[in-house]
Amino acid sequence: MTPVITYMAPPVAHASTELDAATLEGCRVGDPEALRSFVVRYERVVFAFLSRTLGSGPHVEDLAQETFLRACRALRRFDASGPARLSTWLLTIATRLVQDERRKRRPPLQPLEAELPAIAPGTPETERRRAELGRALSQAAAQLSDDQRDVFVLAEFHGMDMKEIGQVLGVPEGTVKTRLFRARERLRELLQSVWEDT
Repeated sequence: MTPVITYMAPPVAHASTELDAATLEGCRVGDPEALRSFVVRYERVVFAFLSRTLGSGPHVEDLAQETFLRACRALRRFDASGPARLSTWLLTIATRLVQDERRKRRPPLQPLEAELPAIAPGTPETERRRAELGRALSQAAAQLSDDQRDVFVLAEFHGMDMKEIGQVLGVPEGTVKTRLFRARERLRELLQSVWEDT
């Protein structure tokens, strides 16, 4: 029986970890301390998303900076009482930059095994097998379409639900569900031989 491909990853940011209203207001009026807090709060989320979707490299830092610059310019228009969390809105900006970057070039993707949840060290054989599985997953994920990979990364590594992913990518929830289903099916197919060897 083929195992279901699911991963436990920390969610992107829950309401309790979102920027508080006073800091958000400070950002809107250009307060340097508030803007610094904004960047510190969300930089790991933005960097992780960009690396997982575009691969690591100097372009990730450039795109992260551009994400925050665009966000700071547009913060006055962000509706804190609306349906989208600030982290979701920020990843929407990052997603648009990813799409622009993909039109320009296709960089190597960051290995996903680096993002798998930490587990207690085991025997050398267990560690070797884990490394093999991680490499196999990275190779399989690199064969997903951009649309499928984006949905998979947001769901599995950023803990977003279908509605949030739809908001970030600007597509209906049904499309998100279809893409995620196809991504998981494709990964099952690509990893079939790996599962049989375990």
